[in-house]
Amino acid sequence: MALLCEYTELQYDRSILTEAMDGNKPLILKNVVLQRADAKNQNGRVYPKEILMREAAMYKKNFVESRRALGELDHPESPVVNLKNVCCNIVGLWTEGDDVRGDIEILTTPTGNIVRELIKNNIRLGVSSRGMGSVKSLGENTVEVQEDFSLICFDIVSNPSTIGAFINENKTPQLVSPYENIDKLIHDFLSEIK
Repeated sequence: MALLCEYTELQYDRSILTEAMDGNKPLILKNVVLQRADAKNQNGRVYPKEILMREAAMYKKNFVESRRALGELDHPESPVVNLKNVCCNIVGLWTEGDDVRGDIEILTTPTGNIVRELIKNNIRLGVSSRGMGSVKSLGENTVEVQEDFSLICFDIVSNPSTIGAFINENKTPQLVSPYENIDKLIHDFLSEIK
């Protein structure tokens, strides 16, 4: 079993960053491609849809919903999320076709502030999944992630491997109230009991 890291480019619209950069409102990057199934990425890995969607659902239930889906700035060589390096929190996660998408809150931690400054200075960044698992060779510099894969987190990185996972100025993150997620949870809960 090995540490598997995959990258995608974060996307945002610079025109709305001013309010979030002063620290008074959260900086939320909305509708970001976090990972893609059934497509060979720049690392030569293919994540079967069934495995990736299973892990995304578990990650959402165990981490996103309890507001502890933390990610670091750059990938460490460890499967453990180190709190002193945390820069972001995934505050929403869903699947759309073959994509795992999410909303990423950039925190006001020391490393989160580095991310904010890089964004402010128009530096392209990516988001990258980190997980543990084994792979099977499919030939031609391609490997397939196997059933034992376990998603650990999503980190902010400089070089994404998943196509479409850079911060791109065509997408618009939105500044949201910290109560929006509570409203959504209450709405979802009430919809389920009807």
